[in-house]
Amino acid sequence: MATLTGISNYNYSLDKIFPEADDFLPLLGTDYVELYVGNAKQAAHFYKTAFGFQALAYAGLETGVRDRVSYVLKQGKIRLVLTTPLHSDSPLNDHLRKHGDGVKVIALWVEDATDAFEQTVKRGAKPFMEPAIEYDNDGKVVRSGIHTYGETVHIFVERKDYNGIFLPGYEPWESEYNPSPTGLKFIDHMVGNVDWGQMNQWAKFYNEVMGFANLVSFDDKDISTEYSALMSKVMTNGNGRIKFPINEPAHGKKKSQIEEYVDFYEGPGCQHIAVATDDIVFTVSEMRRRGVEFLHVPGEYYDTVADRVGEIDENLRRLKELGIMVDRDEEGYLLQIFTKPVEDRPTLFFEIIQRKGAKSFGKGNFRALFESIEDEQRRRGTL
Repeated sequence: MATLTGISNYNYSLDKIFPEADDFLPLLGTDYVELYVGNAKQAAHFYKTAFGFQALAYAGLETGVRDRVSYVLKQGKIRLVLTTPLHSDSPLNDHLRKHGDGVKVIALWVEDATDAFEQTVKRGAKPFMEPAIEYDNDGKVVRSGIHTYGETVHIFVERKDYNGIFLPGYEPWESEYNPSPTGLKFIDHMVGNVDWGQMNQWAKFYNEVMGFANLVSFDDKDISTEYSALMSKVMTNGNGRIKFPINEPAHGKKKSQIEEYVDFYEGPGCQHIAVATDDIVFTVSEMRRRGVEFLHVPGEYYDTVADRVGEIDENLRRLKELGIMVDRDEEGYLLQIFTKPVEDRPTLFFEIIQRKGAKSFGKGNFRALFESIEDEQRRRGTL
């Protein structure tokens, strides 16, 4: 089987970890994430400099594409595509004008993109892209797509007959500027924010249309502070490679982070991308040194960490210096930290996560995380 450059050593087992998932597609992993941005060249420089991504591929005027330009970045198994329209009448501008920079495409790697399209559409998905074969000298790729929450879409990518750098129409992006990686390995999960009363609708979509199972649910008692709250359902495919938490607001005294996101993104969308590392202390140290801004965790949070999570391998003092949070479940523990929004609008941000056995999502950290976000909301005047 041909594989996307740089991810062939990842174990994309189709064995079911979550037997309650139907898994009729099936999904092999996240192929790429495409962001529509106002200036792809400058955004690429940011993700290289701050996050340690490397140049991979390019499509634009020089490759025969007349309406847009796309830069493809890689780190570990992660592929980010940054796309900018080249003309004022491009429909991409409608997306940018409404949402600002943000995630448009969450592409999923499949064995059969035509079957994935047909299976999901017959189960109720709204078509976005009919199955299409794309060729170049390195073979062929089949892609298809469906709509999901807001204006976000899933593209199904079948590349078993392709050996090129990324996709047909792209050429290698030769760049002398490739700062060293920061240790990011793969996408752990991606979170969607939806509006009031829409969480169950989209959880049902992923269950019935894509065969996902509900891994865990959180209500406003789990995720709340004195001022704000949210509810969330985590949906997963059968092999656990793809996890999509779906958040909606819950009633509180003040405006929650989900409401703030929906207000500024002007609709549902991808709130954050969680990227995994094997050494979160190194990764966060490097990213801080390169200018990435992280949420501030109150110092008192660390007063009870040892009692709550027990013995860990990492130095707790160093974790406190970096603002890294810790949580434990019955299978192990995890370490996590959240960046501030990477756009001027308070919308998209990144989570850095290291799992040491834990399969959960840091429930014990929710209150501290919310309080940190509320501090930022106060500064913005949006709480």
